[in-house]
Amino acid sequence: MQPWILFGLLSALFAALVTIFAKIGLNNVDTTLATTIRALFMAIFLIIASAFTHKFNQLNSVDSRSLAFLVLAGLAGASSWLFYFMALKSGPTTSVAALDRLSIAIIFILSFLLLKEPFSLKALLGIVLIVAGTILTVK
Repeated sequence: MQPWILFGLLSALFAALVTIFAKIGLNNVDTTLATTIRALFMAIFLIIASAFTHKFNQLNSVDSRSLAFLVLAGLAGASSWLFYFMALKSGPTTSVAALDRLSIAIIFILSFLLLKEPFSLKALLGIVLIVAGTILTVK
């Protein structure tokens, strides 16, 4: 098995756990505060992981363009999770998660338009099925 497949599957597993744990944790907590608490613990965990693996010595190799896009990715990620928690607080877990996975279709379109990545008819069919699955899943 290719390492990226294993990492992708582990990502999906932990993303599923985030949704379940968050739904339980959001019971009596404001969504903005909950997202902040989550982000704080993520930052602490990642700082420890970077320190333990000696990654901070690579900071000076990050160019300004990469840094700008990583900052934008951070802002987009924070916005995504803020809205995700808002939806999760009041909506059904599976429906909210299905809507969130529409990001795959949006990524497909944006990667073609902005990154000029090629696509196949098979991949397009997969995206159509994801969108159809989302529509069927959302109540």
